[in-house]
Amino acid sequence: MIKKETSRIDNIIFGKKAGLFYIAGPCVIESEDITFKTAEKLHKLSKKHKCDIIFKSSYAKANRSSVDSYVGPGIVKGLKILAQIKKEFGFYILTDVHSAVEAEIAGRTVDIVQIPAFLCRQTDIIIAAAKTGKIVNIKKGQFASPKEMKFAADKAVSAGNNKIMLTERGTTFGYNNLVVDFRNFMEMKAFGHPVVYDVTHSLQKPAAEGSVSGGQPEFAIQMACASVATGCVDGLFIETHPDPVHALSDSKSMLPLEKMDELMTKIKKIKKVL
Repeated sequence: MIKKETSRIDNIIFGKKAGLFYIAGPCVIESEDITFKTAEKLHKLSKKHKCDIIFKSSYAKANRSSVDSYVGPGIVKGLKILAQIKKEFGFYILTDVHSAVEAEIAGRTVDIVQIPAFLCRQTDIIIAAAKTGKIVNIKKGQFASPKEMKFAADKAVSAGNNKIMLTERGTTFGYNNLVVDFRNFMEMKAFGHPVVYDVTHSLQKPAAEGSVSGGQPEFAIQMACASVATGCVDGLFIETHPDPVHALSDSKSMLPLEKMDELMTKIKKIKKVL
Protein backbone atom coordinates (compact mmCIF):
# COMPACT_ATOMS: atom_id res chain seq x y z
CA MET A 1 0.00 0.00 0.00
CA ILE A 2 1.05 3.61 -0.57
CA LYS A 3 1.61 4.96 2.93
CA LYS A 4 2.47 8.55 2.07
CA GLU A 5 -0.25 11.14 1.74
CA THR A 6 1.17 11.97 -1.69
CA SER A 7 3.65 10.25 -3.98
CA ARG A 8 5.25 11.25 -7.24
CA ILE A 9 6.07 9.67 -10.58
CA ASP A 10 8.21 12.19 -12.39
CA ASN A 11 6.00 15.33 -12.28
CA ILE A 12 2.73 13.49 -11.70
CA ILE A 13 1.63 13.75 -8.07
CA PHE A 14 -0.88 11.26 -6.75
CA GLY A 15 -2.23 9.99 -3.46
CA LYS A 16 -4.78 11.01 -0.84
CA LYS A 17 -3.78 14.68 -0.68
CA ALA A 18 -3.11 15.11 -4.39
CA GLY A 19 -5.45 16.44 -7.03
CA LEU A 20 -6.81 14.13 -9.68
CA PHE A 21 -4.94 13.98 -12.99
CA TYR A 22 -6.50 13.44 -16.40
CA ILE A 23 -5.35 11.52 -19.44
CA ALA A 24 -7.32 13.04 -22.29
CA GLY A 25 -7.33 13.50 -26.04
CA PRO A 26 -8.71 12.03 -29.27
CA CYS A 27 -8.71 8.27 -29.76
CA VAL A 28 -6.42 8.50 -32.77
CA ILE A 29 -4.57 11.28 -34.56
CA GLU A 30 -6.79 12.32 -37.46
CA SER A 31 -5.17 15.60 -38.47
CA GLU A 32 -2.93 18.28 -37.02
CA ASP A 33 -5.90 20.66 -36.90
CA ILE A 34 -8.13 18.42 -34.75
CA THR A 35 -5.23 17.34 -32.55
CA PHE A 36 -4.11 20.91 -31.84
CA LYS A 37 -7.69 22.15 -31.40
CA THR A 38 -8.26 19.50 -28.74
CA ALA A 39 -4.93 20.18 -27.05
CA GLU A 40 -5.58 23.92 -26.93
CA LYS A 41 -8.94 23.43 -25.22
CA LEU A 42 -7.50 20.93 -22.74
CA HIS A 43 -4.65 23.32 -21.95
CA LYS A 44 -7.16 26.03 -21.07
CA LEU A 45 -9.10 23.60 -18.88
CA SER A 46 -5.95 22.54 -17.06
CA LYS A 47 -5.33 26.18 -16.18
CA LYS A 48 -8.94 26.81 -15.17
CA HIS A 49 -9.22 23.75 -12.94
CA LYS A 50 -5.57 23.79 -11.81
CA CYS A 51 -5.05 20.14 -12.63
CA ASP A 52 -2.55 18.04 -14.54
CA ILE A 53 -3.63 16.84 -17.96
CA ILE A 54 -1.67 14.23 -19.88
CA PHE A 55 -2.39 14.48 -23.58
CA LYS A 56 -3.12 11.17 -25.30
CA SER A 57 -3.68 10.11 -28.86
CA SER A 58 -2.67 7.09 -30.90
CA TYR A 59 -0.49 7.17 -34.01
CA ALA A 60 -2.02 3.83 -34.97
CA LYS A 61 -4.88 1.65 -33.77
CA ALA A 62 -4.05 -2.02 -34.19
CA ASN A 63 -7.30 -3.26 -32.65
CA ARG A 64 -10.05 -2.32 -35.09
CA SER A 65 -13.43 -3.94 -35.73
CA SER A 66 -13.10 -3.87 -39.51
CA VAL A 67 -10.26 -3.99 -42.04
CA ASP A 68 -11.78 -0.83 -43.52
CA SER A 69 -11.51 1.14 -40.25
CA TYR A 70 -9.18 4.13 -40.05
CA VAL A 71 -5.97 3.19 -38.22
CA GLY A 72 -4.07 6.48 -38.00
CA PRO A 73 -1.16 8.30 -39.67
CA GLY A 74 1.52 5.83 -38.59
CA ILE A 75 4.32 5.99 -36.06
CA VAL A 76 6.64 8.47 -37.81
CA LYS A 77 4.09 11.16 -38.66
CA GLY A 78 2.10 10.52 -35.49
CA LEU A 79 5.02 10.92 -33.10
CA LYS A 80 6.05 14.08 -34.92
CA ILE A 81 2.63 15.62 -34.25
CA LEU A 82 2.68 14.52 -30.61
CA ALA A 83 6.15 16.05 -30.18
CA GLN A 84 4.75 19.34 -31.51
CA ILE A 85 1.87 19.17 -29.01
CA LYS A 86 4.34 18.66 -26.19
CA LYS A 87 6.48 21.58 -27.31
CA GLU A 88 3.51 23.92 -27.81
CA PHE A 89 1.54 23.19 -24.63
CA GLY A 90 3.99 21.54 -22.26
CA PHE A 91 1.82 18.45 -21.79
CA TYR A 92 3.12 15.07 -20.78
CA ILE A 93 2.34 12.84 -23.79
CA LEU A 94 0.90 9.32 -23.78
CA THR A 95 0.47 6.92 -26.68
CA ASP A 96 -0.07 3.19 -26.94
CA VAL A 97 2.31 0.71 -28.56
CA HIS A 98 1.73 -2.69 -30.11
CA SER A 99 5.18 -4.31 -30.18
CA ALA A 100 8.53 -4.21 -28.41
CA VAL A 101 10.02 -2.33 -31.37
CA GLU A 102 7.29 0.30 -31.24
CA ALA A 103 7.81 0.72 -27.50
CA GLU A 104 11.48 1.53 -28.05
CA ILE A 105 10.71 4.03 -30.83
CA ALA A 106 7.78 5.74 -29.07
CA GLY A 107 9.77 5.95 -25.84
CA ARG A 108 12.14 8.44 -27.48
CA THR A 109 9.28 10.94 -27.86
CA VAL A 110 6.48 10.35 -25.37
CA ASP A 111 6.50 10.50 -21.58
CA ILE A 112 4.13 7.61 -21.00
CA VAL A 113 4.18 4.37 -22.97
CA GLN A 114 0.82 2.61 -22.82
CA ILE A 115 0.24 -1.12 -23.06
CA PRO A 116 -3.21 -1.72 -24.64
CA ALA A 117 -5.70 -3.88 -22.76
CA PHE A 118 -5.52 -6.77 -25.20
CA LEU A 119 -1.71 -6.87 -24.79
CA CYS A 120 -1.49 -6.64 -21.00
CA ARG A 121 -0.10 -10.17 -20.77
CA GLN A 122 2.58 -9.69 -23.44
CA THR A 123 5.81 -9.88 -21.46
CA ASP A 124 8.15 -8.70 -24.21
CA ILE A 125 6.14 -5.52 -24.84
CA ILE A 126 5.86 -4.64 -21.15
CA ILE A 127 9.57 -5.16 -20.58
CA ALA A 128 10.49 -3.17 -23.69
CA ALA A 129 8.26 -0.32 -22.51
CA ALA A 130 9.83 -0.45 -19.06
CA LYS A 131 13.34 -0.32 -20.50
CA THR A 132 12.60 3.05 -22.10
CA GLY A 133 12.72 4.51 -18.60
CA LYS A 134 9.43 6.28 -19.23
CA ILE A 135 6.22 5.87 -17.24
CA VAL A 136 4.37 2.70 -18.29
CA ASN A 137 0.57 2.65 -18.22
CA ILE A 138 -0.77 -0.90 -18.35
CA LYS A 139 -4.45 -1.27 -19.15
CA LYS A 140 -6.26 -4.19 -17.56
CA GLY A 141 -7.55 -6.51 -20.24
CA GLN A 142 -11.28 -7.01 -20.55
CA PHE A 143 -10.57 -10.67 -19.78
CA ALA A 144 -8.25 -10.11 -16.80
CA SER A 145 -8.87 -10.02 -13.07
CA PRO A 146 -7.41 -7.16 -10.99
CA LYS A 147 -5.07 -9.64 -9.26
CA GLU A 148 -3.45 -10.47 -12.60
CA MET A 149 -2.40 -6.85 -12.98
CA LYS A 150 0.12 -7.25 -10.18
CA PHE A 151 1.95 -9.76 -12.35
CA ALA A 152 1.87 -7.34 -15.28
CA ALA A 153 3.28 -4.54 -13.12
CA ASP A 154 5.93 -6.87 -11.70
CA LYS A 155 7.19 -7.55 -15.23
CA ALA A 156 7.93 -3.84 -15.67
CA VAL A 157 9.51 -3.61 -12.23
CA SER A 158 11.76 -6.59 -13.08
CA ALA A 159 13.22 -4.46 -15.89
CA GLY A 160 14.22 -1.78 -13.37
CA ASN A 161 11.24 0.54 -13.83
CA ASN A 162 8.88 1.24 -10.95
CA LYS A 163 7.06 4.07 -12.73
CA ILE A 164 3.88 2.11 -13.36
CA MET A 165 0.22 3.06 -13.65
CA LEU A 166 -2.63 0.54 -13.85
CA THR A 167 -5.82 1.34 -15.75
CA GLU A 168 -9.25 -0.21 -15.38
CA ARG A 169 -11.27 -0.20 -18.61
CA GLY A 170 -14.11 -2.60 -17.93
CA THR A 171 -14.67 -6.34 -18.11
CA THR A 172 -16.35 -8.31 -20.88
CA PHE A 173 -19.95 -9.06 -19.95
CA GLY A 174 -21.53 -11.37 -22.49
CA TYR A 175 -21.23 -10.13 -26.07
CA ASN A 176 -20.75 -6.48 -27.09
CA ASN A 177 -20.86 -5.18 -23.54
CA LEU A 178 -18.54 -4.19 -20.71
CA VAL A 179 -19.14 -3.64 -17.02
CA VAL A 180 -16.97 -1.97 -14.37
CA ASP A 181 -16.49 -3.72 -11.06
CA PHE A 182 -15.58 -0.92 -8.64
CA ARG A 183 -13.86 -3.43 -6.35
CA ASN A 184 -11.10 -3.52 -8.96
CA PHE A 185 -10.00 0.00 -8.01
CA MET A 186 -9.40 -1.04 -4.42
CA GLU A 187 -7.66 -4.28 -5.35
CA MET A 188 -5.26 -2.66 -7.82
CA LYS A 189 -4.59 0.27 -5.48
CA ALA A 190 -3.16 -2.24 -2.99
CA PHE A 191 -0.27 -2.96 -5.39
CA GLY A 192 1.21 0.49 -4.69
CA HIS A 193 0.83 2.01 -8.16
CA PRO A 194 -1.45 4.87 -9.27
CA VAL A 195 -4.84 3.62 -10.48
CA VAL A 196 -6.56 5.16 -13.50
CA TYR A 197 -10.14 4.68 -14.65
CA ASP A 198 -10.66 4.64 -18.41
CA VAL A 199 -14.11 6.19 -18.47
CA THR A 200 -14.97 6.26 -22.15
CA HIS A 201 -13.57 2.86 -23.17
CA SER A 202 -15.48 1.20 -20.34
CA LEU A 203 -18.66 2.55 -21.95
CA GLN A 204 -17.92 1.02 -25.34
CA LYS A 205 -20.13 -1.56 -26.96
CA PRO A 206 -17.45 -3.56 -28.83
CA ALA A 207 -18.41 -4.34 -32.42
CA ALA A 208 -22.06 -3.78 -31.47
CA GLU A 209 -23.02 -1.95 -34.65
CA GLY A 210 -21.79 -4.20 -37.41
CA SER A 211 -18.32 -3.08 -38.46
CA VAL A 212 -17.94 -0.44 -35.70
CA SER A 213 -18.21 -0.32 -31.93
CA GLY A 214 -21.03 1.46 -30.19
CA GLY A 215 -20.91 3.32 -26.91
CA GLN A 216 -22.75 5.19 -24.17
CA PRO A 217 -20.86 8.45 -23.56
CA GLU A 218 -23.99 9.93 -22.00
CA PHE A 219 -23.01 8.01 -18.84
CA ALA A 220 -19.40 9.22 -18.80
CA ILE A 221 -19.78 12.03 -16.28
CA GLN A 222 -21.77 9.91 -13.82
CA MET A 223 -19.35 6.99 -14.05
CA ALA A 224 -16.35 9.28 -13.63
CA CYS A 225 -17.88 10.84 -10.52
CA ALA A 226 -18.79 7.48 -9.03
CA SER A 227 -15.28 6.10 -9.55
CA VAL A 228 -13.59 9.09 -7.93
CA ALA A 229 -15.95 8.81 -4.97
CA THR A 230 -14.33 5.46 -4.10
CA GLY A 231 -11.20 7.36 -3.07
CA CYS A 232 -9.05 4.81 -4.91
CA VAL A 233 -8.75 6.46 -8.32
CA ASP A 234 -5.78 8.75 -8.99
CA GLY A 235 -6.54 9.64 -12.60
CA LEU A 236 -9.27 9.56 -15.22
CA PHE A 237 -8.68 8.48 -18.82
CA ILE A 238 -11.12 10.17 -21.17
CA GLU A 239 -11.09 10.12 -24.94
CA THR A 240 -12.53 13.41 -26.14
CA HIS A 241 -13.06 15.05 -29.52
CA PRO A 242 -14.43 18.39 -30.80
CA ASP A 243 -16.93 16.56 -33.03
CA PRO A 244 -17.25 12.89 -31.99
CA VAL A 245 -20.02 12.15 -34.48
CA HIS A 246 -17.59 12.65 -37.35
CA ALA A 247 -14.52 11.17 -35.62
CA LEU A 248 -12.65 8.49 -37.54
CA SER A 249 -12.32 6.17 -34.53
CA ASP A 250 -14.46 5.51 -31.43
CA SER A 251 -17.01 8.05 -32.61
CA LYS A 252 -19.73 6.38 -30.54
CA SER A 253 -17.91 6.47 -27.21
CA MET A 254 -15.78 9.62 -27.06
CA LEU A 255 -16.93 12.46 -24.84
CA PRO A 256 -17.64 15.73 -26.68
CA LEU A 257 -14.86 18.19 -25.88
CA GLU A 258 -17.45 20.75 -24.77
CA LYS A 259 -18.49 18.37 -21.95
CA MET A 260 -15.04 18.21 -20.37
CA ASP A 261 -15.54 21.39 -18.35
CA GLU A 262 -18.73 20.05 -16.76
CA LEU A 263 -17.04 16.76 -15.92
CA MET A 264 -13.99 18.42 -14.37
CA THR A 265 -16.13 20.82 -12.34
CA LYS A 266 -18.08 17.95 -10.78
CA ILE A 267 -14.95 15.89 -10.15
CA LYS A 268 -13.31 18.82 -8.38
CA LYS A 269 -16.23 19.04 -5.95
CA ILE A 270 -16.11 15.33 -5.18
CA LYS A 271 -12.34 15.37 -4.72
CA LYS A 272 -12.66 18.34 -2.35
CA VAL A 273 -15.10 16.41 -0.14
CA LEU A 274 -12.79 13.40 -0.09
